[in-house]
Amino acid sequence: MTAPVTATRDGGVLVVRLANAAKRNVIDLAFATTLHEIVGGGLADVGAVAVVQDGDHFCVGGDVRGMAAADDGSAFVRALATELHHSMRILADGPPVVVGVRGWAAGAGMSLACAGDVVVAGESAMFQPAYPGIGVTPDGGMSWNLPRAVGARRARAIILRNAALTAAEAQADGIVDEVLADEAVEARVLELARGLADGPRAAYLGAKRLLRESETASYSDQLDAEAAGIAERVASPDGAEGITAFVERRTPQFGGTR
Repeated sequence: MTAPVTATRDGGVLVVRLANAAKRNVIDLAFATTLHEIVGGGLADVGAVAVVQDGDHFCVGGDVRGMAAADDGSAFVRALATELHHSMRILADGPPVVVGVRGWAAGAGMSLACAGDVVVAGESAMFQPAYPGIGVTPDGGMSWNLPRAVGARRARAIILRNAALTAAEAQADGIVDEVLADEAVEARVLELARGLADGPRAAYLGAKRLLRESETASYSDQLDAEAAGIAERVASPDGAEGITAFVERRTPQFGGTR
């Protein structure tokens, strides 16, 4: 039986593939556990993560049928969300994540898409919170990531109205960075991920951390954090290479040092 999520290496890129096309990549416990095993196995030597899909739909969200069949639906959902959230934390703290979406990204599938640092959508892509449709609240980080992508007011409108957004609408809102023909999505995701993997990896990690912490930091504290971060990076091999290459008017050759 094929695992619901698989992983391969493409140089410095970890390619995570949602592989349960027959079930439209529904997030059941096997999916959440396998994803956690993959990303929790260590991203120390990974320069970027590419999330791609098998089948016509990216991910239709959580296992609603499993919730309905469970003796204790609350315990079932708690376990499922907890396992999924392990992976979301690792991806947030790790290297750049590039996500490609074709077809539906609904519920926690939309949450997974919103966790991408760069999101490429096919023309067939559709995004929908889905949670209000079954009378529940978001998980998978949607209530954190979506307002930061589209603004608090727009996020409320999308979630409360359970809006279904086309790829073009999601791009206009800031959820999606690029919209391409469906058949071009995976190649573009891998191209972007390879480019990031060849870049200054520690600088990317530091930039992600600064952006995340800026949400709760004071302006003064954020300035201090930026000063400390850039000073540390200038002293690093990648920083030295980047500065030297700039002065010498050549393309820097980063070593992916952390």
